[in-house]
Amino acid sequence: MTITDFKHKTVLLEESISLLHIKAGDIFVDGTLGAGGHSLSVCEKFGNSVRVIGIDADADAIERAKKRIDTLGKNTNFTTSLSNFREIKSVLDSIPLESVDKILLDLGLSSDQLETSGRGFTFQKDEPLLMTFKKNPTEEDTTAMDIVNNWNEENITAILKGFGEERYAYRIARAIVVSRENRRIERTSELVEIIKAVVPAIYRNGRIHFATKTFQALRIAVNDELGALEQFLNDGWQYLNKGGRMAVISFHSAEDRKVKIFFKEKSKEGIGLIITKRPVCPTQEEININRRARSAKLRVIQKISVVP
Repeated sequence: MTITDFKHKTVLLEESISLLHIKAGDIFVDGTLGAGGHSLSVCEKFGNSVRVIGIDADADAIERAKKRIDTLGKNTNFTTSLSNFREIKSVLDSIPLESVDKILLDLGLSSDQLETSGRGFTFQKDEPLLMTFKKNPTEEDTTAMDIVNNWNEENITAILKGFGEERYAYRIARAIVVSRENRRIERTSELVEIIKAVVPAIYRNGRIHFATKTFQALRIAVNDELGALEQFLNDGWQYLNKGGRMAVISFHSAEDRKVKIFFKEKSKEGIGLIITKRPVCPTQEEININRRARSAKLRVIQKISVVP
């Protein structure tokens, strides 16, 4: 498999790698390995002089990334961990590593996950309504199917409002609850039809697909993405060396807000220097090539002091 076989286009690739200021001898943690775009770029630039650790909860994503980096030959220092990025502490402890130099988190969903996972991330395909990053979820794992069939109307509304900023959250939640009284909702196509039936025509025909925000909200809830982000920021910071940098690429206002607040707190405590006074956003040229990049925001901070 060649690099050109991969559909995913890495967002803000050059900007994130440049602002992390990676150098020979660094240990770099890619908290959301995904299709491996960022890790591949680091391995290309630095070979085995930079140790690269890729973390992802999706076994297929890790396999795709390995295949990409394998095209570089053996002159790399690349290892992976099948874990959620929130588990960065246990990942680094198990290696074991006491500290790292650069940390990156890209919260975007890769095109490969959308198009080939078969787990219901996209409303453009008829798939089981799962939306979990785990390739093989267990009965204990929450899925989108659980939420739409078992959660009460109030909680579903809250999810759609809070995580999706969906203006028709109440209508959609009500329609979900009414629909499931007659038949379980198990497929993405079924959920799309429920949404389509209750939103206004002008919304159905808008620039953004009418199911986008509902699907986004359910995915964030299923994977506890905001809770995972908070844990990653706190634990990742503890492992960051003095002078080390952390970069986060977010695609949702709630994610960006958490990152912004965390970075500001570290700056006020005098232990962090915010490198990006304003978030770095994709150029229009990048957006034209990759429309999914349009909502991306990159923030970077440097650790300037270690609390005793």
